[in-house]
Amino acid sequence: MKRWVKHCIAVSAIMKHIAIHLGEDSNLWSIIGLLHDIDYDLVNRDPKLHGIKAMEILKDYLPREAVEAIAAHNENNGFKPSSKDAEKIATALRASDHMAGLIVATALVMPNKKISEIKLETLKRKFKSKDFARGVNRDRIRGIENLGIELDKFFEIALKAMNEVAKDLGL
Repeated sequence: MKRWVKHCIAVSAIMKHIAIHLGEDSNLWSIIGLLHDIDYDLVNRDPKLHGIKAMEILKDYLPREAVEAIAAHNENNGFKPSSKDAEKIATALRASDHMAGLIVATALVMPNKKISEIKLETLKRKFKSKDFARGVNRDRIRGIENLGIELDKFFEIALKAMNEVAKDLGL
């Protein structure tokens, strides 16, 4: 299984749990997480096209706010969502996207390379370490606070979510 597919499974799990926490449609949010990088191979990782091509692919299959959130999760393509609902989902998606990366990176430095080994305090410490997982954008993770979720609560939600799919991720 391609690494980006595993990443999408991880983001999907986190999105589902954020939706549950916020009282949103957990099935839709989970699908958004699962499909957010559907265009990854098609655009050869071009940041100006990533998300835009996904919007073209998914426009007939998902609600508008879902498709716009997927396009807007990549802030490098210039796309801005047209509704508050789409922006809310995009904010959660950006946070989940980067949190999934942080959790995977943390799992990979654990003795048995398992998500189940990660303690909440370890994850928080890794988040604060600027030299760890440099590709993880901490500001995008902090963006979850714009949805009324405290950062500590988000760590808890995300870690629980990824533990549920750890076997699928091989972690």
